[in-house]
Amino acid sequence: MMSVAFIFLIITSIVMLLASIISKKTFMDREKNSPFECGFDPKSSSRLPFSLQFFLIAMIFLIFDVEITLLIPLILTIKITNFFNYFIITIFFIMILLIGLYHEWNQGALNWIY
Repeated sequence: MMSVAFIFLIITSIVMLLASIISKKTFMDREKNSPFECGFDPKSSSRLPFSLQFFLIAMIFLIFDVEITLLIPLILTIKITNFFNYFIITIFFIMILLIGLYHEWNQGALNWIY
């Protein structure tokens, strides 16, 4: 019984190894060997200028993403808190978000072209 399982294991391993060797793509070029980095070429010089506006938009996106994750518990706490307290806290938090958005808009951080 043990020898049949061992033979089956060896045959399965050999079949999987052969399938891996046969199905490999043999044509390797520069693009296949390099990782994809959001449209940037990783093989070129790393000292190329980077768009500061792109960086600022990415930072604003991350900040608002964290703020949205902070809003999710507010929805879950509506059942366990007083409605008036929930309403005041929610309005206060949303006002802080809107004031921050207005400030970024007023400073021109959301404009893609200066």
